[in-house]
Amino acid sequence: MTKKIAGFSKLSKLEKINWLTQTYFSRKEEASQLLKTYWNSDQKLQQLHDEFIENTITNYYLPLGVAPNFLINDTYYTIPMAIEESSVVAAASKAAKFWEERGGFKTTVLGTTKIGQVHFMYTGDVAVLQAFFNDIKPTLLKDTRSITANMEKRGGGILNIELVDKTDALNNYYQLHCTFETLDAMGANFINSCLEQFAQSFKDGFDADARFREPASPAGRSELNIIMSILSNYVPNCIVRAEASCPIKDLTEKGIDGEEFAVKFAQAIAIAEVEPYRAVTHNKGIMNGIDAVVLATGNDFRAIEAGIHAYASKDGLYKSLTHVSIEKGVFRFWMDIPLAVGTVGGLTKLHPLVKWCFELLQHPNAKELMQIIAVAGLAQNFAAVKSLTTTGIQQGHMKMHLMNILNQFDASNSEKDEAINHFKTHPVTHSAVVSFIEKIRS
Repeated sequence: MTKKIAGFSKLSKLEKINWLTQTYFSRKEEASQLLKTYWNSDQKLQQLHDEFIENTITNYYLPLGVAPNFLINDTYYTIPMAIEESSVVAAASKAAKFWEERGGFKTTVLGTTKIGQVHFMYTGDVAVLQAFFNDIKPTLLKDTRSITANMEKRGGGILNIELVDKTDALNNYYQLHCTFETLDAMGANFINSCLEQFAQSFKDGFDADARFREPASPAGRSELNIIMSILSNYVPNCIVRAEASCPIKDLTEKGIDGEEFAVKFAQAIAIAEVEPYRAVTHNKGIMNGIDAVVLATGNDFRAIEAGIHAYASKDGLYKSLTHVSIEKGVFRFWMDIPLAVGTVGGLTKLHPLVKWCFELLQHPNAKELMQIIAVAGLAQNFAAVKSLTTTGIQQGHMKMHLMNILNQFDASNSEKDEAINHFKTHPVTHSAVVSFIEKIRS
């Protein structure tokens, strides 16, 4: 059977599944039944999921866990985390408990400005373009009033529009660089609607302006070509700071000397600040915590990932997002990160589990959610670096991974109990678990 199909999106869900299983799978009925197994028995809820995207055939589940005992600015939170990776929720919970006993986490929102740009090419006199922009800027703002009215009532809206000359990077390239405040909305649709109106008004004004009908050079008259209008997921002025601190002596626990721990921990962070190979893995651990909460709250983890990793490179070298200071007997661990999140719009009001997670978090606004997410990332990084510099990362991770290995071999409940008991006192490796299962089965 050919693997090319026309009009796939117009097929019913069952027709799509039938074509997929008939075309690609040897065990056709089994492949079809697996997809149906993950359908929700509540037809209304399943239809809601089907309509989130195009060509939906089933639901793809991730575990939703919670990490309790997070003390943030003197308020307790139980944080929802949607993630499949072993040990992440356990590590976050452990870090939450550690810092709860030492005063908890402190957070501050340093800025909430978001950015969008109209990208265009222009050939002609730059001074004339600047004069034109100065004249038309009030018109750009006026023409978007119908779009911004509701946002402005809530205290948000367009903050500024600037003309930026980027011809040193690309011939004839300019942009309208626009800043926005979108309050509790992530604001993508709002920003993009404003930008497209800017582009239209800018082009209309250019075409009607007599200054651009004069020859720009012997080669001909001025020309302006709008390339695209789009928000940026790089938000270096939408920043939240999360931190935790305590006297160095309070870091002592279970045979770990506080001063020795603090120094070694700080050295590990210093390595991630100068070595990109380490920094990438270091920051990936931070994103384990951040992405899990972002997913659970229906926000766009791809946009947040891209923006945060760009921020980690802002000084020309990819670096650690977290930092440490040891001064006057006090250990301080902190992170500043860009986070553009929303608590209204998108999935936040549609997905039932997202709504459940927001109620669990006591209905935070966007600034509060920024702070909660940042703390989850900081806690995750603390737990990872603490393990790396003390017991080693594999001890805790592989203990959590044990169940995944056992499930790969369809271990029975009694076999799982035996394995868990055995590996309380033995190192967990894939080969060791396989050997143990084979031994008890023989």
